[in-house]
Amino acid sequence: MTNEQQSSPLIRLHEADNVLIARSQLALGQQIEAGGVAVRMRAQVPAGHKVAARRIALGEPIRKYDTVIGFAARDIEPGDHVHSHNIELREYDRDPGFGQDVRPVDYLPEDQRARFMGIVRPDGQVGTRNFIGIFSSVNCSATAINKIAEWFTPERLADYPNVDGVVAFAHTSGCGMSSPSYHFEVLQRTIAGYVRHPNLAGALIVGLGCERNQVASLVSAQDLQESGQLRTMVMQDAGGTRQTIADGIAMVQQMLPAANAVTRQPVSASHIKIGLECGGSDGFSGITANPALGAAMDILVRHGGTAILSETPEIHGVENMLTRRAVTPAVGQKLLDRLEWWKEYTKGQNAQFNGVVGHGNQQGGLANIFEKSLGSAMKAGTTPLQAVYEYAEPIDRTGFVFMDSPGYDPVAVTGQIASGANLICFTTGRGSMFGSKPAPTLKLASNTAMYKRLEEDMDINCGLVLDGEASIEQMGQIIFDEILRAASGERTKSELLGLGDHEFIPWHLGVVS
Repeated sequence: MTNEQQSSPLIRLHEADNVLIARSQLALGQQIEAGGVAVRMRAQVPAGHKVAARRIALGEPIRKYDTVIGFAARDIEPGDHVHSHNIELREYDRDPGFGQDVRPVDYLPEDQRARFMGIVRPDGQVGTRNFIGIFSSVNCSATAINKIAEWFTPERLADYPNVDGVVAFAHTSGCGMSSPSYHFEVLQRTIAGYVRHPNLAGALIVGLGCERNQVASLVSAQDLQESGQLRTMVMQDAGGTRQTIADGIAMVQQMLPAANAVTRQPVSASHIKIGLECGGSDGFSGITANPALGAAMDILVRHGGTAILSETPEIHGVENMLTRRAVTPAVGQKLLDRLEWWKEYTKGQNAQFNGVVGHGNQQGGLANIFEKSLGSAMKAGTTPLQAVYEYAEPIDRTGFVFMDSPGYDPVAVTGQIASGANLICFTTGRGSMFGSKPAPTLKLASNTAMYKRLEEDMDINCGLVLDGEASIEQMGQIIFDEILRAASGERTKSELLGLGDHEFIPWHLGVVS
């Protein structure tokens, strides 16, 4: 930001905008000049919220970043607070413009690409962490797998310093569901994605025995190969709860020596796959943290890595920003097809896709889903959209890709990790206490006040952009450097707090019976 922009209490994001953004709380009657526009405040406006830069007539588009985020629900005067009370959300024509904004990526030669200390697996995948995972095929075996994992305390793992932990991935489905069905397919695909994840050195799958998601059919359908580092067990065959726990502990103990026999080695940043997430967003998220993360993803893509954008409801309204970057019309159309699916899926519901954003988002200055989507999409940077995937589908392309998911943070991240993300970058303006395993989460704060208040949970302060201490490009490089350190094994704030044991939440769809 320029010195003039930095000194003003209002931020002008684009010369065509008819709203300005409050840098801090503004008082009724306050006289302010920003970007050549002088306004007298007609209301008290919280930080991150919008102020009318000029008169906006009833029905006129509200523009932020020169993008339509809604329409004036009544006449709005200069200096008015512009928010959900006077913005109407309605659909309008958006040209998908397939491929019109595709720009070639200036890829760095292999010998110039950044490197990190990764864990190379026998199949060539590269991990950023080294866990053993225990999975339930059904909720009925969830308690057993949690008891197995709980046995492996830090004291009992002291002889295995290269193992990051033993983690139970329990869930609340697996039976009482339609099968075959899309829900059933998604559940099996999600579990399998975690089982074969490069951040796992071993896995144990435990079933009850009478569930729909049978262990044997799961292994067969997902082409998983049992071995010394992939074991399975059925409680009804093992002799019940106590024996299952005892046998499970013994199986994990047998895996530990091989899991510990790893060494980190220098590898190309092209092996990094980042799941991009945002939650508890505010009016500054689309000004600082999200575009800065996008700048970091542009760097990562140049180094051969992969950026995974998700949360399909949170691109609603700005999907043309992505379809214009699609490498083929088919890729762009697949994204639009997923949005059409969501339109039918949420029809008649008070869901975020249909306009209403969460309480924290509204308090932070976001009026509706179009405005939230505008900021959310910025996490993806500017490189071409290479492919669109369904939830938890293995990602086999590098560069910027999209994976369909709900906007609910743990469900979206679960899908990204199942698809192969070995690190998560999570932007937040209100403050999120999220963490994940086996792929760790880096949390990026949109503003300095929140970063200082929640410093134990926040890894990076993107509020430096708002404070005039860093440009978006500089902040992107800071984030990229932090990604390399985290991928090399440096603990994130959420890891230091022990988060991630309860955030495995596969997407639930369909009938429960």
